[in-house]
Amino acid sequence: MQVSRQMVPKHLSEFVRFTPWDSRALGLDTFEILTCSEEVFRLIVQNAAPGHYTVRVDPLSSKKALHECGFYYCDTLIEPFCDLESFIDFQHDNVHLSTSTPIEDLISISANAFFNGRFHRDFNIDKSLADLRYTLWLKDIHHSKSVFGLMYYETLAGFWGYSENKIVLHALGSDFRGKGLSKYFWSAACRELFQQGHSELVSSISFSNTPALNLYISLGFKFRNSYDLYHLMIQ
Repeated sequence: MQVSRQMVPKHLSEFVRFTPWDSRALGLDTFEILTCSEEVFRLIVQNAAPGHYTVRVDPLSSKKALHECGFYYCDTLIEPFCDLESFIDFQHDNVHLSTSTPIEDLISISANAFFNGRFHRDFNIDKSLADLRYTLWLKDIHHSKSVFGLMYYETLAGFWGYSENKIVLHALGSDFRGKGLSKYFWSAACRELFQQGHSELVSSISFSNTPALNLYISLGFKFRNSYDLYHLMIQ
C-alpha cells in the first residue's frame, strides 16, 4: 500500500505534525495533534487532510468535544520511572544479556507478542499492520544497537529495547511467559543501563497491561504522567 506522505496543511502546522514512523507501517498518512482544544479539534475535522490522527489528553479532562468531532478512545498510557536508589535488583545465575542477537531471531519473538497496543485496539487498523509497526520499530532499535537479547542459559527468551534511559520495546517468547522469570531479565537490563551512568530509567506502558504494571512495581518503579490516547480517521 502506497503512502502519500502528505504534508501538514500550512494553516495547521502549528497544531499537527506528520508521523512517518507510523505511516510507513500502516499504509496511510498518520499525524499527531499537538494542541488540545475544542477549537483545534474542530479546525482539524473541517480542514485537515485525509489520514489517521492521534491526540494525547489529560484523563480527567472533558471528552465531549472529542466525541462530537468523531474521535474515539484507544488507550491510556502511564510512565513508570525509577532511580538507582529505589531499584529492586533480582539476580539469577542463569540469566544474562546478549548484544549480538540476529534480528531474525528477535522478530520471531516479536510476532504476535504485542496485542494490547493502541493500534491493535483501533478498529480502523488491521492488526497485521499494527504488528508490522512493531516489527519495523524493532528493526530500527536493532540497527542502532540498542536492544538486548534476554538469555536463559544459552537460549534466547526475549528482547529488551531502549533509547538512552528510556525502555521502549520489550517482549518474552511464549515459552518463557508466566514462569516468574521476567523480573530477572528486566533486572539485568535495568542494571546495565544504570551502569552506563543513567540516574533514572523511564518507560511508557498501557494502563491495561497489568502484567507489565506488576513487573515494574516489583522492581521498585513508581508511576506518573498518565494520558488518554484518542484517534480520529478522516477519509
